Amino acid sequence: MPDTPPIALDAMGGDNAPGETVAGAVHAVRDLGVPVVLVGQPRPLYEALAAHDATTEIPIVRAEETLSMDEGALASLRRPRSSVAVACHLVRRGDAAAVVSAGSTAAVVATGRLRLRAQQGVLRPAIAVTLPTVPTPTILLDAGATADVKPEMLVQFAQLGVAYGETALGLRDPRVGLLTIGSETEKGNKLARRAHELLSNTAGLDFAGNIEGHDLLSGKVDVIVTDGFTGNVALKTMEGSVRYALAELREAIAESRPARLGALLQRRPLRRLARRLDPEQYGGAVLLGLNGTVVIAHGAAKARGIGAACALAATLAAKGIVARIGERIAATRAHNRLW
Repeated sequence: MPDTPPIALDAMGGDNAPGETVAGAVHAVRDLGVPVVLVGQPRPLYEALAAHDATTEIPIVRAEETLSMDEGALASLRRPRSSVAVACHLVRRGDAAAVVSAGSTAAVVATGRLRLRAQQGVLRPAIAVTLPTVPTPTILLDAGATADVKPEMLVQFAQLGVAYGETALGLRDPRVGLLTIGSETEKGNKLARRAHELLSNTAGLDFAGNIEGHDLLSGKVDVIVTDGFTGNVALKTMEGSVRYALAELREAIAESRPARLGALLQRRPLRRLARRLDPEQYGGAVLLGLNGTVVIAHGAAKARGIGAACALAATLAAKGIVARIGERIAATRAHNRLW
């Protein structure tokens, strides 16, 4: 084992497991310099490693049970020795720095909460995703971990998002926006109005006010806070819209020779745009608020996306994302007690 704790990769999770997950682990180790340990069924993993001539480079930890992509949160209770559960156990024991899984989001969230537990003072964990805004990505949370929330939880989500922005993106004093149906203070339901009041009076938080759905990709704020139901709907709506727009663009380019010539002349900007909109570029979503770093890769992730997820997990673990969140939550609780 290397001196740096490896990333525990749930090699059985995802639409393309274990072939692409193993290829992603090889990419992470050889190209990105990230140590990885594979967690799953030894025989198929060994065969996949042998195809890359990597059987001596990447260790395997046995986990005979797997969670399929259509299984939900209860599966984490039915299969306590699943690959993602064993990966979480490695982190809890200190034998791994972080968990990466492309498995069912609901199952990963439930297993993470059960095996790693919430950090002290954290009411609910949240899934943070990065949106492809310029000049820096925007963080959206919660993207699906906690559907029913209280206003106080949205304040904590803001703290989680700020800690993530400072740690992963190097942002200084990230600006926070609350996603609702209007920019005016009084707009929104009871949850949004009360959350706006609390966010406005939270020390150490640069709250920019309400933002609307059309501001999600505007880069107006650095962190966008909402409940898990709304965030997940917003995220999937954006993903579908991007896929539709790119498909229409490709069709328009293919319609005529002048259009194809114009695309040829603009190929570099078009490639940059495609890279920026590629979800595998960002490594995946991060489950924040637990006693351990958990990165959830896209279910359809290929080797490059898995490798990027491992690199993101390694960066967050090395920079102490869990400790950073703990500090912000503790400071907020201390301030609230004073007042």
